[in-house]
This record gives sequence, structure tokens and C-alpha cells, in this order.
Amino acid sequence: MSENNSKRYAIIVAGGSGTRFGSEVPKQFLALDGKAVLMRTIEKFDQAGATIVVVLPAEHQEMWMAMCKESNFPVTHTVATGGKTRFESVKNGIAAIENLNDDDLVAVHDGVRPLASVELINRCFDTAQATGSAIPVVNPSDSIRQVMEDGTSRQLLRSSLRAVQTPQTFRAELLKGAYDVDESPLFTDDASVVESAGHQVSLVEGEVTNIKITTPIDMIIAKELIKNGDTT
Repeated sequence: MSENNSKRYAIIVAGGSGTRFGSEVPKQFLALDGKAVLMRTIEKFDQAGATIVVVLPAEHQEMWMAMCKESNFPVTHTVATGGKTRFESVKNGIAAIENLNDDDLVAVHDGVRPLASVELINRCFDTAQATGSAIPVVNPSDSIRQVMEDGTSRQLLRSSLRAVQTPQTFRAELLKGAYDVDESPLFTDDASVVESAGHQVSLVEGEVTNIKITTPIDMIIAKELIKNGDTT
């Protein structure tokens, strides 16, 4: 915990339908080495001392409750109802936190990023405590080109670019104020919402193993990482 007794919260957004994954079951509910992806994600934040809000579509909540009961999932968490967009879901997650103080810390994380280490989560909370925000990033491994409106493209300097991950973590006062607006198409993640409110964000070192499970090949990679012990 932080020195000034501010509390740690995590909003875990799990609104995927499984369509891109090619599964009838939402990918956050699929078993990853014997345990649901979302359960693995929640456990990491529990280990980091966070109070957890899981944001799920209304139609997935009964399934989730049954899964938790069947597996005797021990981590206490609140379930909030997701919105039509990620912005709405995060906003609902913020509203679901009771007695949230301005100095508290809130991490927003993708439910299908189950391999973020506790060390990374702590690093994000600690940086947000010191600077107000923490956005984990990694260096892109591929060359990147920008496609222009006329169909031409240009190379971008890879050394100046970063790939953005979650948990994106903020002091509560900053996050609540930033989300107290109407949604904009310019909002691609929490960092963009906070920046639009006039705040700079702090970048922290992410982890190449902190992958987002979107396709079946991501699940294969995640299983190997767990097998090799690369996700502590």
C-alpha cells in the first residue's frame, strides 16, 4: 500500500464476445491452463492488494457467477454492468467503486491480459501515486508504416514509438474528472481520455509477456508462457 494510505482499486473490463476468437464462449471465460482467463487476471490484482471491480455485459453475468461458484473462486470482487463501448464500461466501473477518495489509485485493465506480473501492477500503482498516472508501454518489434488518405504510406521511426498496454493507472481524482465528459471518437484508451482533459501521462516499462488474448494463437503463446514460469 502507499505511504498515505490511499487505496488501490482495479477496474477489469471484460466485454469481449469471442467473435474474433472464433469461440461460442467469450474468450475471457475460456480455460487457460485449467483456469478461466478472467480468473487469472483477477488473481494478479488481488495479489497486488487491489479491490476489484469486474465490468461484464449483462448477458454474461449469470454465466460468470455460475463459473465462480462451480470452481469455488475465492477472490471477492464487485460486478458492474458494461456499456455499449469501452468508455461507457470504464465509466460504469468507476461509478461502482464505493467511497472512492480523490487520493486513491485506480488501475484499468483488459480482462484478457491475464499475464501481467504483480511486479508490473505494483510499478504502475507506485508511479501513479508519485505522478498521477502510469501507462505501461513496450518497444514495437515490427517496423511500422503510416498509411495516408491518398493510399500512399510512409515509414515511422520505430525508436520513437511505443506499444501501449494495460493496466493504465491513475489517481482517482484525475480519472474521475477525465471521464466526466461525453464520449469522443478520439478516445482509444484511458490515457487518451486523461490527455483530452489536459493532463500529461507518465510512461512506465511494460512487459512483452503481457499479451492481450485476441486470437487462438495468443492462447497458445499464453499457455507456453505459463508453462515456462514467465508470468509471475
